[in-house]
Amino acid sequence: MPVWLQAGLWGLLAGGALVIGAAVSWLVSVPRHVIASVMAFGAGVLISALAFDLVDEAETTGGLLPTCIGFLVGAGAYVAANVLLARRGARHRKRSGDEQVSDSQKSGSGSAIAIGALLDGIPESVVLGLSLLGGGGVGVPVLAAIFISNLPEGLSSAAGMKRSGRSASYVFGVWGGIAVASGLAGAIGCLLLQGASAGAIALITAVAAGAILAMITDTMIPEAFEKTHLYAGLLATVGFLCAFAISRAG
Repeated sequence: MPVWLQAGLWGLLAGGALVIGAAVSWLVSVPRHVIASVMAFGAGVLISALAFDLVDEAETTGGLLPTCIGFLVGAGAYVAANVLLARRGARHRKRSGDEQVSDSQKSGSGSAIAIGALLDGIPESVVLGLSLLGGGGVGVPVLAAIFISNLPEGLSSAAGMKRSGRSASYVFGVWGGIAVASGLAGAIGCLLLQGASAGAIALITAVAAGAILAMITDTMIPEAFEKTHLYAGLLATVGFLCAFAISRAG
């Protein structure tokens, strides 16, 4: 099977966790403190994958300066896009309570939330695809981190969408579309960078990693802290250690 197709399928699998989380949240009334707890755990998992897999690998392959520059560029680009989307009603797209706005409250907020969800998922899929270019198969720690963190994202965001009056077709259309887009992002990223230098791949990895860290801080941690408060740090630590253990076991 071509590497780019493998990347697409792995990206689709990771993105599918969003649909699973959304389905659970839509069908079952999951308490907000449970969603927040899983979100805190997922944030810790992603941070661990960033530190021990993505950024470390980028620095080892491409050097410290390109990694730092790429990391800052990725974070800056994400924040700039997020600011624009927040002004259109997508600021609380991952919140599970009444924070999300409806189209009646903010015209165009539905589209902004969908675009924001896409913005959150694309960097993860790109780095998943890039992990295949080394020839050693998919990066299991990165795949596990993205899948585990996507579950609470789908749970929380779908709960908030439901509270704001969004329809089932909108909710599952968004998350199903994001899952497909995640697969496409992984495949296209892999296709475009096949044969690229190790330094170029390291730079793109650093850019995506910076965007992911900005996403964690802007959208996941607020929801995690809202209901878990002082326990958020402990839950994130457990998630961090679990991902670290997976990384070292692999």
